[in-house]
Amino acid sequence: MNQPTRREFIKTTALTGAAATVFPTFLTGAKAPKATVRLGFIGVGLRGRNHVQQALFRDDVVIPAICDLDPASIAATTELIKKAGRPLPEAYSKGDKAFEQMLKRDDLDGVVIATPWEWHVPMAVATMKAGKYAAVEVSATVTLQESWDLVNASEKTGMPCMMLENVCYRRDVLAVLNMVRQGLFGEMTYAHCGYQHDLRNIKFNDGKGHGVGAEFGAKGYSEARWRTQHSVDRNGDLYPTHGLGPVAHWLNINRGNQFIRLTSMATKSRGLHKYVVDHGGENHPNAKVNFKLGDVVTTMIECANGENIVIIHDTNSPRPYSLGFRAQGTQGIWMDDNDMIYLEGITPKAHTWEPFAAYQDKYDHPLWKRHAQTAEHSGHGGIDFFVLRGFIEAVKAKGPVPIDVYDAAAWSAISPLSEQSIAGGSKAVDIPDFTRGKWKSNKPIFALNDAF
Repeated sequence: MNQPTRREFIKTTALTGAAATVFPTFLTGAKAPKATVRLGFIGVGLRGRNHVQQALFRDDVVIPAICDLDPASIAATTELIKKAGRPLPEAYSKGDKAFEQMLKRDDLDGVVIATPWEWHVPMAVATMKAGKYAAVEVSATVTLQESWDLVNASEKTGMPCMMLENVCYRRDVLAVLNMVRQGLFGEMTYAHCGYQHDLRNIKFNDGKGHGVGAEFGAKGYSEARWRTQHSVDRNGDLYPTHGLGPVAHWLNINRGNQFIRLTSMATKSRGLHKYVVDHGGENHPNAKVNFKLGDVVTTMIECANGENIVIIHDTNSPRPYSLGFRAQGTQGIWMDDNDMIYLEGITPKAHTWEPFAAYQDKYDHPLWKRHAQTAEHSGHGGIDFFVLRGFIEAVKAKGPVPIDVYDAAAWSAISPLSEQSIAGGSKAVDIPDFTRGKWKSNKPIFALNDAF
């Protein structure tokens, strides 16, 4: 992965500091920004180290402590920090509750959590109870109760919790958000999204590295050690937020609009079993495993303002990557696949698609206009830069985070609710209002300008 030079990043950081002065409305009620943010990291495997790397390019971030149970991950992260010429952090690695010892420190302003899903909520709740900003990787929660636990902890402690949903910062979906807000699509009526990503060589490997193999669990490597088990035990949309996050911003979910109910259905489960047989043989022990997760899970959501959302989850099939975005309004439509757009009265030829590229340039979001040179060199096409930056700037300002605890709770809750719907024969399931009615008066806060 290509990284921005230190000079590029310092220049960007300086511009960022000026943005808070230009756009004080985002920081209403916040105290003066801190000069330095002190971040701790829980989970410094491949994903966690990516966040550490991004933080190391900033001269306004220090890393006093890291936590991980894997000695190799601790060693790799320590070496990364050493090469950056930074003071070495204290490492916490003794037992499952090592993170609790780290959280007792008084030299941490915020904590970034990049661990297996089932640890996200316990660690985020403990972080907030310790009086620190929490940033948690996706999905934020696994169960419906965990979504409530996250919200309740944030409200009780007064500490923000941000879900690090990086796809919200993808350049094209931010341009579409810009267009939606400017009325180019008319009144929004429908959105389509999903997570269509062949993860078979992530769910299985040879136990030594990513690649071909049929092992998972204790014999697997990296995410295969824990992620695959969810496909054994659960049947639903296991990973909804990459697609749903951007769509929620298009439709002002939790801010003038709300999810009301959903219904889900799943196809039969064939892809994972076939992969094991193809790469381990019919006699491999994992060929006897019964995978509950259907190959394609489809979820439909009804919104308070009358829009519908369709989400597709497919991580078991051979296919190219696609989040399948579609934004449909009364004046036109944009589709992610093949990057096409049609706007009535604007597109030159009626009933004919045209390329999105010109619209991307014209309606490029202010965040990308300001930071593209730096962001484009960071992970996942630049979006990793923006999502961690959003958290850091919020911590500096002691203000709200751009993707807040209510977003984390509502978007993540689609997963257990889809399981509930499928288990009940695709019955309609109500989606809780995690804002407790505040969605009716809440105003949008995400990506209003080039500050956050």
